[in-house]
Amino acid sequence: MDWTRREVLGGAVAGLGLAALPATAQVTGGRIVTLDAFPSRHVAARKVLVWLPAAYDARRSARFPVLYMHDGQNLFDGKSAFAGEWGVDEAIARMAARGDLRDTIVVGIVNTAARYREYFPEKVAAHLPEAYRAAVLEMAGGPLLGDAYLRFMVEELKPAIDRQFRTLAGSADTSVMGSSMGGLISLYAIGEYPRVFGQAACLSIHLPLAAPMAPYSRPPEGPEAVARALRAWLVGSAFDPARNRVYLDHGTMTLDAAYPPFAKAVEAILPTLGWVPGRTFELRSFTGTEHNERAWRERIDIPLGFLDRRR
Repeated sequence: MDWTRREVLGGAVAGLGLAALPATAQVTGGRIVTLDAFPSRHVAARKVLVWLPAAYDARRSARFPVLYMHDGQNLFDGKSAFAGEWGVDEAIARMAARGDLRDTIVVGIVNTAARYREYFPEKVAAHLPEAYRAAVLEMAGGPLLGDAYLRFMVEELKPAIDRQFRTLAGSADTSVMGSSMGGLISLYAIGEYPRVFGQAACLSIHLPLAAPMAPYSRPPEGPEAVARALRAWLVGSAFDPARNRVYLDHGTMTLDAAYPPFAKAVEAILPTLGWVPGRTFELRSFTGTEHNERAWRERIDIPLGFLDRRR
């Protein structure tokens, strides 16, 4: 398996994330509630880490917006992460103290060995050219599970979170965010369930879908094929640019170096579907940044601010 394929699949240790996590992730503010082996009828059971900001305990009658994030073991504690931490708890606390963000509950969903399969936007694959679709399925090594993963989030996890914690449960106060393949499933979530997730942030979104420099995915044919597939899926989805917003970005180094042509092709189709640049969608490029948690940590204030922006 080459380096690029390891990055797409989530790293050689991605499947070890569950076993590597300590009982409780350590945070500098607020507290973590760990839901061990959260059961599902749709996907494998997994650990879920719920971060409650300090304001949750200080304001006992208040309800809070919720941010659902993928690769949950990499969000809060570098000692429990397999690839470094995002520092989400510190960022939200810092921004909330400045008045730039509401105090927000973060639900970190730990990934499994089926990460690529679970994070793949399943209906998009049907619109890819045959060779491209075959490459995706070869990389997956089994059935795509994006639809099942979203059913787990929407039908099982979110209702449990809303029962157990003081949440603002409406779509305007429910966001989803992830990076790389986690960015893809975040985009897919807002298209498939726009009345559940009001806004999505997709950092270093893996728009090539599979290996970015393979023959089937090279520019210009590869980016154009992906853009057409995304457009065909979005046209048939319930996504409403009048009520839903999405943030996308990429760097220019390591795996992100392959992303600009794909981002440009996708950016061109969004206004044709009713998305308004700077208002309902934003696509940013960060020159010189890599495809890793350190890079996402350094710019996390930007997508967090976008997600909680008042209309």
